[in-house]
Amino acid sequence: MMLHHQIKVVQALASALTEGGRGSNGTAFPKQPEQPLKLYEFEGSPFCRRVREVMTLLNLDYEVYPCPKGGKKYRPQVKELGGKLQFPFLVDENTGDHLYGSQQIIHHLFKHYGKSGKTPRRYAHYPKIPFVAFAGTLLNGARGVWVKKKIKNRAAPEQLLELWGFEASPYTRIVRSTLTELELPFIFHNVAKERWQDQGLAKLRLKPGKYVPLKGGKREKVLALMGENIQVPYLVDPNSGAHMFESDDIVHYLQRQYG
Repeated sequence: MMLHHQIKVVQALASALTEGGRGSNGTAFPKQPEQPLKLYEFEGSPFCRRVREVMTLLNLDYEVYPCPKGGKKYRPQVKELGGKLQFPFLVDENTGDHLYGSQQIIHHLFKHYGKSGKTPRRYAHYPKIPFVAFAGTLLNGARGVWVKKKIKNRAAPEQLLELWGFEASPYTRIVRSTLTELELPFIFHNVAKERWQDQGLAKLRLKPGKYVPLKGGKREKVLALMGENIQVPYLVDPNSGAHMFESDDIVHYLQRQYG
């Protein structure tokens, strides 16, 4: 089992490297909307990945409603709300917008939640065919693409699960893939790296010594939740009271509790 998990980690890391570091760093002072953004997507989609990378850059928290291929919980909602089955699909109750298309959603996010209101050139003109992101999906073993066929037909948990992480984190990607395959909705709390002192694993940062987050930044608030250091992924399940670190432990918990 441990070997299988390490293979997942290597694949998820390779997937992250294909994007050249996108989805790791973000602003320390995000413009968080009053009403939560709702993203209907699935982990293995290269188009959805583009949006998640920008969400990390802007350090936004948002609700995720997983819509894997073959899924029956949230795909019908997308058809009802927007009229077609296309992903990603963003619902922004702050502006009243229902948006399809990764590029359109990205322009919307920068317009309303970026500092300048304009989309940076790097994120303004994606190729129509996402060859790089698609390669990342394949390197990750196409996890988070299809619904897990063997799961019981359970109703969604009464309260949304909460997951802390960032898009490029290979350990977080493993957990998100499982959440997608189990069609478990969750709140994703971005914990983007805000400066060079945040780089590296929790126990192996570039800056030696006790970890101190940027004063007043988002990570300072997260540190109060996690203790002496910031480590992702971190899962909170308000339905059972579970609080967990370590991707392998989280995956086993999700499969046992909801699989």
